[in-house]
Amino acid sequence: MAIIDVYNKQRNVTYVYDSTSYWDKNIKQPRSHRKLIGKRDPITGEIIPTGTRGRKKSTQNSDNHTLNSETKDQAQYSKAIKTIEEKDQTIFELRQQLAASEHENFRLRQIIAQVNSLLIKATAKIGETDQD
Repeated sequence: MAIIDVYNKQRNVTYVYDSTSYWDKNIKQPRSHRKLIGKRDPITGEIIPTGTRGRKKSTQNSDNHTLNSETKDQAQYSKAIKTIEEKDQTIFELRQQLAASEHENFRLRQIIAQVNSLLIKATAKIGETDQD
């Protein structure tokens, strides 16, 4: 085990790693595992542990974020329910219009059939009178 300092130019920070070397049998080369210990303080040279990954969040911000998240989720849920109800109402109205249109279509077809039969009868009578 060795402690390795790695300087990051972009952040101007020196990170400290615990490095363990081992032999990789598959590729037949030495390899190493590195585990982050922390950052090195540039003034005192002490190691400042970083702990878990990422930035540490304050409990107040995370609680507010959770509340805001829940409030946003509830608002989105309410909005979705309202949209679904509006669409259901539109579907119901359209189905009623379709039923009325189908009924009207059926009634008009009956009228057309009656007119057609009357025309056939009238044409037949005209044909009989022409033959006489």
